[in-house]
Amino acid sequence: MPLGGAEPLTGYDWRGLLTEARERTLALVASVREADMDQVHDPLMSPLVWDLGHIAAFEDLWLAQRAGGQAPLRENLWEVYDASESPRSDRGNLPYLRTVEVKEFMAAVRGRSLDALESAGRSGGFLGGSGGVWDMLLQHEHQHNETMLQTLQIAAPGVFVPDRRPLPPAPAGSVSGRTVRVPAGPFLMGAKDGGFAYDNERPFHEVDVPAFDIDLVPVTCGAYREFVEDGGYTRRDWWSEAGWAWREENAIERPNYWTADGSVRSFERTEPMDPSCPVTNVSWHEADAYARSRGVRLPTEPEWEKAAAWDPAAGGAHRYPWGDEPPAEQHANLDHLGFGPAAAGAYPAGASPCGALGMLGDCWEWTASTFTGYPGFTAFPYREYSEVFFGSDYRVLRGGSWATRPHVIRNTFRNWDLPERRQIFSGFRCARDA
Repeated sequence: MPLGGAEPLTGYDWRGLLTEARERTLALVASVREADMDQVHDPLMSPLVWDLGHIAAFEDLWLAQRAGGQAPLRENLWEVYDASESPRSDRGNLPYLRTVEVKEFMAAVRGRSLDALESAGRSGGFLGGSGGVWDMLLQHEHQHNETMLQTLQIAAPGVFVPDRRPLPPAPAGSVSGRTVRVPAGPFLMGAKDGGFAYDNERPFHEVDVPAFDIDLVPVTCGAYREFVEDGGYTRRDWWSEAGWAWREENAIERPNYWTADGSVRSFERTEPMDPSCPVTNVSWHEADAYARSRGVRLPTEPEWEKAAAWDPAAGGAHRYPWGDEPPAEQHANLDHLGFGPAAAGAYPAGASPCGALGMLGDCWEWTASTFTGYPGFTAFPYREYSEVFFGSDYRVLRGGSWATRPHVIRNTFRNWDLPERRQIFSGFRCARDA
């Protein structure tokens, strides 16, 4: 069975896409010193060099061993890079490959992969009959690019100095605090058959959602600053029991990377906060407390996807808020342009059918929902990707951030993390019953 669908191999330039992904991966760390590549910058994050080895070992495992039936290039290496068996807090102590050696390993694996791609294209065999395995490897590498950017942000200032490009200005007129209405009724949620999707995005199923209002844009830094100034981190009545315990235990007083004087750190620089940008690096607990303070709530996962995808005029769900075409001018923020989100509402061409803006590519958006499988869920191609995380511990995030590569981002993509996590580029928008 093809991995994730039946996308013809000829549908994409897989060699070009894989090459571009590898160039991006290596470019992210090209200026990072070897000592910083090997360092554990935070217990939540792997050493950067471990991420490089994991990308290559995962590719070797799937293409060479599971799909191609070949022996691994390096015996017993998967034991070092198996993410499900090695918690991040332990990875700094593993015998992983160091920078020079890991780059050689990456090149050797990729050479064998491209040989397999060429051979499969000629033979029309398993790898040639479906792009699913290639799409999975491509998206896996892109996802680790975002994880590496989280590490580079959490590292000491100066470890990484991005080559920033300008972002568009804030739209004329205020967009913060405005809402849009999503009408009641059933909609089809999740990924359709065909093409690549992760197992947790399927099956495609109908969900009936009552009418609700949702924020036009993600909550901005300016709006969140008002919450802080209103006593947001001292008002016990605005926090859940678990959230308040987390805040007190960790002495949390403001979002991650905010300073006491009203500035925000982004990689190598600390600058005055831009009130028009979406607030990021906040936990689910902080998002929930903000919503409570305003008499609203976080949207459920079905509400979020309906607001992003459902087009009543077309009678169906779109792959992206603006339609079914891949990201382009509709949301140019989807490819690291400024190494941070643009002003909320800066991409009006990316509006969803209900009129919501910035639902893909500004920040991951916390939802009220816990992470579980859809009705009829089947683990595929391996249960460690999704199923082992199902339950009440993890909250779902939607939408992708500025650090999420365009090939990954879509309305149905589901991310998840523990409610106390703030290393991810996470924000939120609020909802209320209509």
